[in-house]
Amino acid sequence: MIKVEMKRNKDEISKIIISGHSGYEESGKDIVCASVSSIAITTVNAILRFDQDALTYIEKDGFLEITFLKKSEIISSLTSNMVELLEELQKQYSNYLKIIK
Repeated sequence: MIKVEMKRNKDEISKIIISGHSGYEESGKDIVCASVSSIAITTVNAILRFDQDALTYIEKDGFLEITFLKKSEIISSLTSNMVELLEELQKQYSNYLKIIK
């Protein structure tokens, strides 16, 4: 199962940790893992296009930790969009993806 853990500082998300493998299908055919990766990496890349110093991330096999260093309306909107997309995915694949807020 993939776990998405969100840590907050007051009302803002300060860190997102994505870990594990869904187990939906074998590696290379796993649409749940591919979807989560695509959503997360697209968001990280979009934020970094606006501000290279807005976040840091650590990426390893089955692990992504995003630490937000700055706050702005754009960063908040992109992060909220990522969370909403992951929540929609969780609705369809609840046995393979768990979001911890």
